[in-house]
Amino acid sequence: MPWARELLLGVTILIGVALLVLLVVGWRRRVRRQRHLAPLQPVPTLPQDTKVWSGKYVATTMADDPYDRILAGGLGFRGDAAASVTFEGLLVRRTGETDIWIPRDDLIGVDRATWTIDRVVERDGLHLIRWRLGEQEVDTYLRLDAPAAFDTALAQMELITS
Repeated sequence: MPWARELLLGVTILIGVALLVLLVVGWRRRVRRQRHLAPLQPVPTLPQDTKVWSGKYVATTMADDPYDRILAGGLGFRGDAAASVTFEGLLVRRTGETDIWIPRDDLIGVDRATWTIDRVVERDGLHLIRWRLGEQEVDTYLRLDAPAAFDTALAQMELITS
């Protein structure tokens, strides 16, 4: 039965392709469901001496729902990031993606977290930034290389509110 091996290979390939198609369809549906979200704010010009903390952008989710990843506006992709704190707000520059500018008036609070969608770290290893994207409250998660220094900067700017 030499044909049995070829049949199994064909079925396996067909299942793999079907799964990839379902992933793409699911991703596109999620983006369509999130069309109501406001676009990201344009990034203002920051002072030259603005301190930058490097780390990772982990995810942005709907507030209080760490499983509901936001894909709209390019927020769905994890990657390298640099965070800056100013009196005007908080900036997250992401490598290869749109920067996230959170004006001070839209910032609800900054806290620490241990997990979010598809990421678990040591206790309080993530910064959870709650903010308003238009009318929707969202949570952005960062994993910074120097979290204590970032906390100090937030406290000096009086941005830690939760």
